[in-house]
Amino acid sequence: MSLPSQHQWPSIERFFDQFFTPASLEDKGNMLSPRVDITDKGDALEIIADLPGVKKEDVRVQVYNGVLSIEAQTQSEKTTEQDKVIRKERYSGHFSRQFNLGPNIGEHDIVAQFSDGVLKLTVPKLAHKAPEARQISIK
Repeated sequence: MSLPSQHQWPSIERFFDQFFTPASLEDKGNMLSPRVDITDKGDALEIIADLPGVKKEDVRVQVYNGVLSIEAQTQSEKTTEQDKVIRKERYSGHFSRQFNLGPNIGEHDIVAQFSDGVLKLTVPKLAHKAPEARQISIK
């Protein structure tokens, strides 16, 4: 039996850092992907996104070509040369998430609310129309 060398074993500190950092909050380059819950309420979809530490004026929600985009920006506190940062875990930077809404969504009737770092979107569904056969006249 052979054991892997010690440098291949994960360090205990790294294990706990990864354990307490949700996968959706891991830094992916310079962008963060917020946690989101999506619930089908029958006549609408409800999308709730956690945006901790973000101000309402720094959140942007748009829909284009059936794709809903949530974007936000946070700024880190400024430190001086005298400040000695021992550990920095709070994220600052750009949040981004996109969702394909599909064809049966009322894009013009989406409602957004933001309170205490939580964005709530209500995305109404359109009445589903069954495809109709249409008779084509022959000339």
